[in-house]
Parts: sequence; structure tokens; C-alpha cells
Amino acid sequence: MARWCYRHRLVVLLLWVGALLGVGFSASAAGTNYANVFSLPDTDSKSAYDLMQKAFPATSGDTDTVVWRVTDGSVKDPAVRDRVGPALDTIAKLPGVGAVTSPYAGPQGAAQISGDGTVAYAQLTFTKRANEIPKEQIQQVLDTAKDAERDGLQVELGGQAVQRVQEPPQGLSEMVGIIAAAVVLFLAFGSFFAMTLPIAIAVFGVGMGLFSTQLLSHTTDIPDIAPLLASLIGLGVGIDYALFIVTRHRRGILRGLDPEESAVTALNTSGRAVLFAGGTVCIALAGMLVTRLHFLDGVVIGTSLTVVLSVLAATTLLPALLGFLGPRVLSRRQRRRLAAEGPEPERASGLAARWSANVEKRPRRIAALALVVMAVLAVPVLSLRLGATDQGNDDASTTTRKAYDLLAEGFGPGFNGPLQVVSAGGDTARLVQGLKSTPGVARVAQLPPARGVTVIQVVPTTSPQSKETDDLIDTLRDRVIPKAGAQAHVGGVTAVSKDFASVTGDRLPLFVATIIGLGFLLLLVAFRSLVVPLTAAVMNLIAAAASFGVLVAVFQWGWGLDLLGLGKEGPINAFLPVIMLSLLFGLSMDYQVFLVSRMHEEWVHTRDNARAVRVGLAETSRVINSAALIMVCVFLAFVLSGDSGAAMAGVGLAAAVALDAFILRTALVPAAMHLLGAANWWLPGWLEKRLPHLAVEPAEETPEPAEPAGPASVVHGLVRAPGGDPVEGASVTLTSEGGRRLDQVSSLADGSYIVSVPAPGAYLLAVTAPSYGPKAHRVTVGQGPLVYDVELADGEVDAVNRK
Repeated sequence: MARWCYRHRLVVLLLWVGALLGVGFSASAAGTNYANVFSLPDTDSKSAYDLMQKAFPATSGDTDTVVWRVTDGSVKDPAVRDRVGPALDTIAKLPGVGAVTSPYAGPQGAAQISGDGTVAYAQLTFTKRANEIPKEQIQQVLDTAKDAERDGLQVELGGQAVQRVQEPPQGLSEMVGIIAAAVVLFLAFGSFFAMTLPIAIAVFGVGMGLFSTQLLSHTTDIPDIAPLLASLIGLGVGIDYALFIVTRHRRGILRGLDPEESAVTALNTSGRAVLFAGGTVCIALAGMLVTRLHFLDGVVIGTSLTVVLSVLAATTLLPALLGFLGPRVLSRRQRRRLAAEGPEPERASGLAARWSANVEKRPRRIAALALVVMAVLAVPVLSLRLGATDQGNDDASTTTRKAYDLLAEGFGPGFNGPLQVVSAGGDTARLVQGLKSTPGVARVAQLPPARGVTVIQVVPTTSPQSKETDDLIDTLRDRVIPKAGAQAHVGGVTAVSKDFASVTGDRLPLFVATIIGLGFLLLLVAFRSLVVPLTAAVMNLIAAAASFGVLVAVFQWGWGLDLLGLGKEGPINAFLPVIMLSLLFGLSMDYQVFLVSRMHEEWVHTRDNARAVRVGLAETSRVINSAALIMVCVFLAFVLSGDSGAAMAGVGLAAAVALDAFILRTALVPAAMHLLGAANWWLPGWLEKRLPHLAVEPAEETPEPAEPAGPASVVHGLVRAPGGDPVEGASVTLTSEGGRRLDQVSSLADGSYIVSVPAPGAYLLAVTAPSYGPKAHRVTVGQGPLVYDVELADGEVDAVNRK
């Protein structure tokens, strides 16, 4: 497939461009129909909502607030009433509005005016819940209220519905993330053309994914948060997958391969790993379905579809683009050096190789240090509290944040999250008295009953996101209502958020067990080992704990929160653990696949665990770290979205990817694999026979002739130290270019060695000795014996690579 796409590159490019334009045009014509289907069956808040819907069908929706303040005089002044009153009357007649409770309507309205007379509010009760109201209707309400403003009269609106129309400009976070990724790619590749390839793949993948998700919103329920999360994950994986393939392709050209052969080889190796990694991400995302939170079903559809299209772009469009570029995928300096000096030797040197050698020498020390760092970062997770952030976390420039602050100033912080105690029987009068005498309750207001249902509004003394408000809800449900002998339920937005957090927390263990179990099975089949997938599962749990520890420290404890400009500290959004763990487990599996697949490839050919781990880490750590740096930039860019939930997800995922790539995959995993030795690749014989075979990244072997192309021969010579002294006991290994070991000997006292060669041709000669860096050379054997002396070097690290 890669070869066909490379040779028919214009056809492939036109098909992709046509598909993107076609789907984009269709999506624009159809518009959006996102639906936030948010249901929590068998919860107390859902029972309260059902009762209200039965008794007050026109006012069973969410309640928002219009709040106004005067700088001089009182809100009771006729000039103020003449401007605000008609606006409220107009709002009451707008579609979607069930009722408006004005402070100017009779004696009961006096409670809606602050003690100093400078702040007043009106309650707008919609006919539906906030996530079901069309944004056009909410915007009408907002515009009508804001038209009443004048000098000295400030009008703001707060509530869940109004918050939906206060979204930041679309695309800002994505654009900043792409620019940051482009900078990292240019530094990594040194080539403008190479830099544009991963960006182009991500744009095509995410663009197709978002347009397709928009079309699907007309046929199934997809929440409006799905596009944001799809672009978040799509940009990350799209750029990363293309990066892995382009890096392999560039390496092939530098080692003398024709651009077409190099592209085919890159897709047949790294491309297979991309397919497998994309599958693991989709499986991790699908793990959200076991929570049975239907709100997340549409998120799974949107994000998984974007990942699939990103993988498809990386495996079909990318080889076509590589065909257009040819050798220009290298920088000018690399092309000049290739023309002048010929192919580069097959070695991995530099910082990555030196680090790999250090991990091999000191695995216990490095593993212990990495574990200590991760454990310290995970400590805050012990105080994790799930909930919902209130509008005090909104951007300071939004009307919802201004309304929140005005209400808190005039009536107390609890006014921003009133509870609704809905009674369907029992002694209501006794219940009201019990509510009034409950600590933590600032105000109680009983509404006229209807159809046997009474709604009692309870205003807490604390803000909606505070722990004290959560405790108050528990007190009302467990003590106050039963003591009064009433048949009542506690509802309202704050109670719904608390119930959602409880349901999520209860189902989280099953969700984690599901995605870890599926990941274990995938790695078991891919790498024919029990220890490798077990290690990956443990590492994933460590990464999750540490990343949530960072999240708690920043957003719940408030460390550095001012730098992000996201308001005050509060609980972690209840939906975040499920979404974040899905993405984290999928992305960490990517890095595990790319790292261990190279180690596994080396192990299959040499059966030397130390060599396999050393070579795998030396060859993949740089590209893994570059990919992780790109993802960190993309995720952190979502802090600019102005949405506290997106910012939380961005910071949490950025921390998770950074810790996973820079500490776990670069230090802890290889150190642990060095300590475990050959046990890494252990698999019981009975299980080996029953497992299906799946090649994640096959060895890049050149076809070898069935019959020798000439007579057998030998390679012989001397192994010497830098000063010319002979090196005894050096291990000399001859392998085919595909990596198959042909002969292995040890040098004698005088440094001499001799290895057998089956036939003339090109081979790899690897020499290792204690206290010296390993050496790898390509040798070409003719019709007779080849004399080849090897000089080792002190401190040189030259990890062995193969084509």
C-alpha cells in the first residue's frame, strides 16, 4: 500500500483534498446539532428533577440569573426600574423562558435586593435544562438584558445556560498548539519541508474528524465538548504518528536507501506500529463506554473517529507527500553531507546513546530515583475531590463571572448555587423548619405547591464548589429530610454535579480495570511476553497517579493557578478522570509500543536482553521525547481556551505525557527491563501456542537468496585498544543486514578474531568489550577472505543499529 501511494502520489493527494473539501462543505451546509444528553438515573437529583417536571412543566428547567448594580442611589429608584423592568417583561415572553421572578413584583421581591440597595437580581427559569436549550434562545435573553445597561447601571447574567454562549473564539488553542509543534519539529528536523509533513497530516486528520463528527451530530447524540476533545487528541496523535514515520524515513535515506525504498520501509515498520498504537488509543477511548455515562458516548465517537482518520492519513497521505519531497525531506546540510561523504554509518551516538549506556550501567539507582520522583508527585492525589467548578472560575471578562461576583458581594457566595428540595409528601412545614435550623443554610424560600409537589429553595452559606456545600447536601439527604418525615429529594445544578461525581467515582475502578486489561492483552499478543505488558500496566498506573497529583496541586490546592489566570482553586471536574485516563492510557501505550517494539526486534535477532534494551532506548528515546514535547505544547495551548474544563484537561494531559515520556519510558521502563533480564520475554509454551500472531514492527530484512551467491569465506583481523594494545575477550558478531546472527566469537590474547561468512555480500560486524564503547561496521566481503581491524575507543558510545 505504501509503494502504491508513493507512486500514485498525485491521485492520493487529490483524493484527500477532495474528501476534506467535500466533507467540510457538507458539514457547513448541514450545521451543528450537538446535544448534551446528561442523565443520571437512580440518583436523588434526578428524582427531584422528575418531580419538578411533573408538577411544574414550564419551570422545571435550569434557573439563570439577571443581576444588576448601580453605582449611585438604589436599584429601587424609578429611573432604574423603568429600564430594567421592561427588559425583564420582554425576556419573560421569549421562547424557552418559563418564568421570570422580578424583585419589583410585590413584597416577595424585596428578598432579591441586597441590604444596601445597590444590587438586585431576577431569576429566569427555562423550560428545559441548560444543555438542552438552543444557543440562539439564550443569546436573545443575553442581548435583551444587556440592552438595559447605561452609565451607572451594570447588568450581567449568570447561570449554566448563559455560560454556554460565553465560549472563547474557536481555533485559538489549536492554532497556538500547531505553531508550538512546528517550532519543535523544525528544531528536530532542521528542514522546513520535513517540518510541514506532520503538521499537514494532523490538519487533514483533525479536519476530516471534526467535519465528520459534525455530520454525525445529526444522527446521534454528540455533546458539544466532543469537538474540543477530538481536536485535542487528534492534533497530538496526528503529529506524533507522522513524526515517527518521517524520522524512520529520513534515517533510511541517510543510510543510503532510495527515497521510495526508504518510504516503503518506514511505512512497513513504523507504519505498522502506528496502526497498532492508533488501535490501542481507540480501545482506551472505548473504555469510557463501560461507565454507562451516556454523556460520554458521543465523546467516544468523535475522538475515536478523529484518531482513526489521523492514522489513515499517516499511512496513506504521508507516503504520497514523501514522494513529492523525495530527498528534500532532509535538510540542505544533510543532503550536502550525504553527497560528499556517502551514507552515514549505522550507529546511534550522542546524548541518547550515552544515556542508554548509563541506564544499563546503573539500573537500580536510576529506577529508584525515577520511582521517588513519581511517588512525590503522586502524593497530592490522596486528597483528590471530584465535583464541578462554579462560575467563579470563568474568565474575569465574561458576564457569568461578573454576575457571580456581584451576587456573592450582595447576597453571599451560596447564592450562586441554590439547592432545590422537592417534596412530594409528608410534613412540609416541619421540613421547612428543619431546613432553616440546619447549619450552613443561609436562606430558605418555599414556593407555592402544585399537583402535590412543593419546591423549597435552599441557599447555602458557601459557594457551589466548596466541600462544605457537598457536606450540606449529604446532611439534608441523610438527616434533615428523614427526620422531618418528608418524601423529598435534593436537586439543582450543584446537587446534580455532586451526584455525577459520586457516580463517576463509583464506576472508575471498573473503567480502569477494563482499559488496563485490554492494554495487557494487546501487548501480550504483540510482544509474546507476560512481563512486558505487566510492566506497562504498572507504569500506566504510576503515570496516572503522578499526573493527577499535579492536577490536584494546581487546580485543587491552587499552586501556580494565578499564572494560568483561571480563578480560584476548587474540585477537579467529575468527568475529567474518565476522559483523561482514556487519553493517558492510549498515549502512554503509544510510547510503550514504539519503545518496546524496537527492543523486541533486537531481542528476536540477538537473544541478548541487555543489548536489546540498550539499542531500543538509544534509537527511540530521542523521537519519543520529541513527540512528547510536541504533545505537551499542544495540550498546554488549551489553557488559552478560557474554559476551565479544557484547561484542566490540557494541564493534566501535558503533565501526564511529560512524566510518561521523560521519566517512565526514558528511565524507569528500561531500567526495570535491565533488572529483569531475559525474564522480560518469558511466555509459557502452552500460551505461546494459543496466542494469535501479530507483527507490530517486523524486522527490516532484505531478501536473502535461497542459495549462496558464491563460496563461503571469512572475515578476520585484530581488535585493539586506542593505544594499539590488543583486546582479549572482545565479542565479535557477524549479522546479515536484516539482523540475523551468522557467527559470534571472542578475540584471542593477541586481539585476533575470525568469523565465518556464508557467501560474498554486505554484512554487519559488531564488536563489544568491557570498558569500551561498542562498535558496529558495515563490511563488504568479496570472493576471498577480508582482513578488517577494529579499534575501540574509550568513552565512545555507539549503540548498534540495523537497517
